[in-house]
Amino acid sequence: MSIVHARVAADIGALWRRVLVVVAALAGSSYLAALAWVYCYQETLIFQPDPLPATYRFALADVHEVDIPVAGATLSALHLQLPNPRGVVFYLHGNNGNLATWFSNVEFYREANYDLFMFDYRSYGKSSGRIESEAQLRADVLAAWHFVAPQYAGRRKVIFGRSLGTGLAAGLAAAVQPDLTILVSPYCSMAQLMHSHYPLLPTWLLRYPLATCQDASLLRGPLLLVHGEQDRLIPVTHSEQLLSVAPQARLLRLPAAAHADVHRFSAYTEQLLRALQAL
Repeated sequence: MSIVHARVAADIGALWRRVLVVVAALAGSSYLAALAWVYCYQETLIFQPDPLPATYRFALADVHEVDIPVAGATLSALHLQLPNPRGVVFYLHGNNGNLATWFSNVEFYREANYDLFMFDYRSYGKSSGRIESEAQLRADVLAAWHFVAPQYAGRRKVIFGRSLGTGLAAGLAAAVQPDLTILVSPYCSMAQLMHSHYPLLPTWLLRYPLATCQDASLLRGPLLLVHGEQDRLIPVTHSEQLLSVAPQARLLRLPAAAHADVHRFSAYTEQLLRALQAL
């Protein structure tokens, strides 16, 4: 090879090295920018609120609409109150919708003779404010519990969480030790769930770790787990991990159920009714 050709080859090689460095730098900058966005705006990935107008009215017999004042916001709640209930089910719903969609199947609770209490998280339904941290979210849950629980002194108290609400329910249950905890489609931790769905994102970015397994290990009372075996959002392995840390737990596996349809199976309602009536 001539000297000229050697120099050209060397120049081309140097050019490609510079191109690769620039491409790597741009890719790295884009990745860091994506990480920064996820850290600052992860609420938009986790929470999917569906607001309701302030004039919206819930037309349900024996159901009362109440407001719960919390720091910087007011939480909208619904309370089914029966004449002589055995107790109350304190229900923490999933990450989308609002009370208009979640406060359903009231007849089931009438049959079980349990009152039902449910509130919307900040920015959901008619609740004001916005979710800013896990500590704030847990404080709101505790405020709602303290609002309703004293009304049931001497009666059964059940904490019920579904999907997103299972992490919050487990944390509350670990603190107050209810007569029964029910977790439907639970996750072991939000960090573990994030890693399975977004493996390129480091879990230290997550400001909502919601460590359900850790909290469930502190429960002393009965724990009922319900999980669809066709759940692709939160696989049934998460409930299996909960079983391993809470030996007293029972797991109802629904072979044909996915994530959003577990309540449509008769085995689900039958098991819930037995669990409530056994208290």
